[in-house]
Amino acid sequence: MAVTACQGLGFIVSLIGIAGIIAATCMDQWSTQDLYNNPVTAVFNYQGLWRSCVRESSGFTECRGYFTLLGLPAMLQAVRALMIVGIVLGVISLLVSIFALKCIRIGSMEDSAKANMTLTSGIMFIISGLCAIAGVSVFANMLVTNFWMSTANMYTGLGGMVQTVQTRYTFGSALFVGWVAGGLTLIGGVMMCIACRGLAPEETNYKAVSYHASGHNVAYKPGGFKASTGFGPNSKNRKIYEGGVHTEDEVQSHPSKYDYV
Repeated sequence: MAVTACQGLGFIVSLIGIAGIIAATCMDQWSTQDLYNNPVTAVFNYQGLWRSCVRESSGFTECRGYFTLLGLPAMLQAVRALMIVGIVLGVISLLVSIFALKCIRIGSMEDSAKANMTLTSGIMFIISGLCAIAGVSVFANMLVTNFWMSTANMYTGLGGMVQTVQTRYTFGSALFVGWVAGGLTLIGGVMMCIACRGLAPEETNYKAVSYHASGHNVAYKPGGFKASTGFGPNSKNRKIYEGGVHTEDEVQSHPSKYDYV
């Protein structure tokens, strides 16, 4: 029961995380305009991975997509790639984990197969969450670097007097959504991996018992069973006569009919 609950909870948490990663990738508020010490408040700018938007004080919003690929910064393209890889891995792992749920029986699928599928989906969830967290973190680092560089360029001259007005961008809501979604996906993947151990069938260990057939060539000792092969320094010489295998002492105590001829 605990294994089923852990697997189901991990699936639900991962599902919410993947949905959050998709939502964060499609959002436009990855970077928003910093309004601190900004004299122009009639226009508000914000940017996403796919387009930039301008919202006026009247409520009118105009967005324009990035119609170039080579002209974009390399870091932005890397963030795009990380988020897309995270989404693809997350969707594939969701499909695999649906068939791996213990509460769903498909044909004659064994528990060992479900355990392997659960482990595979858990690992893919973990990689998907790490890709999302890495992509959001790279974009946040780029924002911080550009923010301080813009601040340094703004305040120049004597006494720190403002010479130029530049648009600075800070963290948008999409970054926080991406961080939370990546963390949920990572936690869900860990829970799926933990549930895999309970789904795997336990191996039954049987104690091995050695059996030796009784006969003249088996020597029984109190210490255990030991088969005598007839060869070695401690074994007596044996001779084969009619009627079986006998030692030299047995031959002397039981003479054969040929001894009287």
